[in-house]
Parts: sequence; C-alpha cells; structure tokens
Amino acid sequence: IDSFWDALPPLRHFILPGGCELASRLHVARGVSRRAERLCVALSRQERVSPDLGIYLNRLSDLLFAMARRANELTNTPELSWPPQDA
Repeated sequence: IDSFWDALPPLRHFILPGGCELASRLHVARGVSRRAERLCVALSRQERVSPDLGIYLNRLSDLLFAMARRANELTNTPELSWPPQDA
C-alpha cells in the first residue's frame, strides 16, 4: 500500500469513484470489501469473529483505493473531486 501511496500526489479533497475502466473496477471491488467489513462487524455482535478479519478487510479496501488512484494516474485519467474544484 505504501509503495502505491508514495507514487501518488497527496489527497487534498474527497475523490469520487471512477476513472479509467481498471480504476472503476477497483473502486467496485473496494465497495464490496467495505460491505464485507460492515457485515463482519454486524456478525461479530452475534458470533465470535477474529478481529484480524476486520483489520484485513479494512486494509484490503485501502489497497484497492490506492490501486485505483494509481491506475488513473498511469492512464492520465483525471480524478473527480468532491466538491468539484471548479465550483
């Protein structure tokens, strides 16, 4: 994750999911990972769940976000910010 972040400009605003096809697919995968993390937390209220699972899913979503940003950078696809920077 650090090697991806080191190659990217720092975040100065919220990034909307999207961009090139690969980045868009990585953002979808990130959403799935975040949903799995939320379901894991909900399950942990009823069943014993290893805390490592939640940590893993959180780091996975971080990795997917960094990979999506890098994919956009490598394809020279601009990131869409929120709020829009020209507003």
